[in-house]
Amino acid sequence: MTDLQFALQDYLHFLKVERQLAENTISSYKRDLTAYISWLSNNLASADKIDQQLITNYLHLLKEQGKSSRTISRHISSIRSFHQFMLRDKVTDTDPTVHLELPKLEKKLPRVLSVSNIDKIIKAVGTSTPQSIRDTAILELLYGTGMRVSELIGMDADDINLTMGFVRVFGKGSKERIIPLGSTAVKACTSYLKDVRPEFVSSGASKEALFLNARGGRLTRQSIWGLLQDVSKNAGLTQKLTPHMLRHSFATHLVENGADLRAVQEMLGHADISTTQIYTHVSRTRLKDVYSQFHPRA
Repeated sequence: MTDLQFALQDYLHFLKVERQLAENTISSYKRDLTAYISWLSNNLASADKIDQQLITNYLHLLKEQGKSSRTISRHISSIRSFHQFMLRDKVTDTDPTVHLELPKLEKKLPRVLSVSNIDKIIKAVGTSTPQSIRDTAILELLYGTGMRVSELIGMDADDINLTMGFVRVFGKGSKERIIPLGSTAVKACTSYLKDVRPEFVSSGASKEALFLNARGGRLTRQSIWGLLQDVSKNAGLTQKLTPHMLRHSFATHLVENGADLRAVQEMLGHADISTTQIYTHVSRTRLKDVYSQFHPRA
C-alpha cells in the first residue's frame, strides 16, 4: 500500500470519527479520492511529489472525459480537503491546492412540481392495498416535510409523533431536526401505522424501521426510486420524478406562500441560508412566468 493510500484510510477515519459526516458523504469522498490516487500512482506520484500542475493535469483529464463543471468542482473540494488533512497530519510539507481555482458553475434552478401535479401523484397511488397505503404515507411525508430520501429510509417508528404532529429527522452529519407535519400527512401516516405496518412487522426482521416492505425489511433508496417512477407514469407525468423534486417543491411552495426563509432553512436542514435562498429566485421566476402569461401588456 502506498503512502497516499495509507493517508486516504486515515482521512476517511477522520471524516467518520471526528467530523461525523454521513456515510453517503464519506462514500463520495472515497470514490473521488480513490480515482485521484489511482491516477497519481500511474503518473509517478508519491505524496511529496504532487504539485499544482499535476493536479491541474488530472482535472483536465476529468474535463476531457466529459465531467460537468459541478462534478469537477466536487473533485477539487475532495482533493483540497485531502491535501489539507495530509499537511496537518505531517504526511507532506506543502499543500499544492492552495491556489487551485474552482470552475465557474452553471446556476441551475431546481425542478419543481405544481400543486396540481402533486395531487395527481398522490391520487395515482390510492389506498386500495396495504402497499398503496404505505406509499401514500411516504409521498405525503416527502412532500409534507421536504426531507431527503436518505432521511426517510433511516427513520424509525419512534421518530414520528402523530399526536403532537412532528417528525424527528437525522440529516447530514447525524444532525437532528424537528419538522412539523400537516394534517394530510398525519392522516396518511396514521392509516399506515395502524392498518399496515403491524402486518409487515410480523413478517420480517426489522421492528424499528418506520417504513417496511412486505417482507418486513427496511425500505431502501432503490425501492423509493422505483415507487416514484411507477407513480409518475401512472399519474401521466412527462417529467422524471425524483425525491429531490418533492423536496424542492416543498420549499418552493412554502416560499411562494410567504414562509419565512429562516424557517424553511431549518426544516430543510441547510447549514447556510445561501443554499435556501435559491427558492426565492425560483419563486420570482415563477411569478414572472405568470405575469408574462396573463398580463395584457406583458
